[in-house]
Parts: sequence; structure tokens; C-alpha cells
Amino acid sequence: MFKELKEINSRPLPFQFYTADELWTNEHTSKQMLEYHLNESIDVASRNRSFIERSVKWILSYFKVDSKTEIADFGCGPGLYTNRLAERGAIVTGVDFSENSLNYAKQTAAEKSLNVNYVWADYLDFETTDRFDLITMIMCDFCVLSPEQRKKILTKFHSLLKPGGSVLLDVYSLEGFNQREESATYEWNQLNGFWSQEDYYCFVNTVKYETEKVILDKYTIIEESRKRVVYNWLQYYSKESLVKEFEANGFVIEHFFSDVSGKTYTSESNEMAAVAKKT
Repeated sequence: MFKELKEINSRPLPFQFYTADELWTNEHTSKQMLEYHLNESIDVASRNRSFIERSVKWILSYFKVDSKTEIADFGCGPGLYTNRLAERGAIVTGVDFSENSLNYAKQTAAEKSLNVNYVWADYLDFETTDRFDLITMIMCDFCVLSPEQRKKILTKFHSLLKPGGSVLLDVYSLEGFNQREESATYEWNQLNGFWSQEDYYCFVNTVKYETEKVILDKYTIIEESRKRVVYNWLQYYSKESLVKEFEANGFVIEHFFSDVSGKTYTSESNEMAAVAKKT
């Protein structure tokens, strides 16, 4: 038992393990994530409905979106942004890892007679001959990727954008990092059965990496017949560190906001959004 508890409370190297498939391709948890996406009153897997409406309205205005604007949304989920952008006339592609989420997005688009190109794929491996005026990655998806994966995705963005094209994404800020604390807890059937239909105990370890400005939420799920570990990594940024990362990959950041609805940037915000232009 002591050895098992020691392993549960161990601290891996930053981004040492990658377990995104446990959330997005596991049949049970992907259904749970879709329910979170579609809960319009909370900000868990997606923003609440009111925020999304404001955000889409701002995107349309800021990027001067019209019927010729080609947009790709990486990590589009159940189409909460993509379908709204298509309703406003944009030419839209949505890419996501979760088949459940994409099926919902496709069904909603069909009901509204929207022509959205939905692609079921890990966006790190997504390839297309299409080129885009705007690429979006919303809900701080960029932060869950390792440094190598972020470099890969920025290289991909650069190749998929038209000359002068833009990226819009949001990230967690250092203010948010400073508010996080290390902890170790356990709970029976955490989040009302989120991780499994069977009974389980879930150990949750929150680990802070001060030098790298990384947070790990490590979930050890113990059922009667098996044990799983899910690693949820989050990179936190200052304006300077985000500028450095984008400039190293062929972009210049033109503007910072507090979120993807265009709210004026303040250093007190737990998140920040950036508009980066391909150079």
C-alpha cells in the first residue's frame, strides 16, 4: 500500500505523459465531456452560451468576416463556434478528436442546413490542401500541449494560413498560475461518475512547476478491476513568453485581450487572448 501511495503522489517531469485519449476517445468520458460542452450555464468544456454569442459577434467584427472568409477551428468540439460562424456566412472547417462531439456538431449543422466541413482527427496530425484566413483555438487548448506539440501546431498553423492570415487563441496567464496551489485529495466516484460507470476512487494531485510555469492535475482512477492515470497539463504564460513562442514560429502578436470576446486586456485576468499574424 505504501508503494502504491508513493506512486500516486509522485511528480513526473513536465509534460512527461500525454493522455488526451482518455478524455476524448474513451466512450464513457467522451460522453461526459459532451454533456459539459452542452451545459449552457457553466464554463467547463466550453464557455457559457452568453459568452459564446458575444465572442462570435466580436470575431465577426474584428476579423471582418464575410462570405469569402475561410476559418478553421482547432478543437471545435460540438460546433458551438463553428456552426454560429457558418450561420453568419463564413466558410468553416472544424477539427476535433472526439467522435461524439463531432457527431453532435454535424447533426446540428444538418438541422440548420449549414455547410460545415467537420474533420474527425487529432489536430496535431490534421492535413489539408485548404488554406485559411483565420485559425481559432479556443478554451485554452493551446495550454494542454507540450512545448514540442505547441511548436508542431504553430508550424501547422503557419503552413495552413493564407499570406497575412491570423490565429486567435486564448491561454492561461501568470495571474492564474499564482492563484493555483498544490494539493492532494481523494474522492469516491468523483464528479458523479465522470470517469467510469463502475464504482471508483479518484486521487487528485495538483502539482506546480514554478520554473516552467506549468500546472499538472493528475487523476489516478482506481476501480475494482483496473487503475488508470490521467494527466491534465496546463502551461501558463506572461505576455512576453507568449510573444517569444509565437515569434520563434513565424508569427507576430498584434493584440492582446483578456478573452476571446475582445475584452480589454488587464494583468489581473486569469486568462488572456492573442491575435497573431503570419509573417
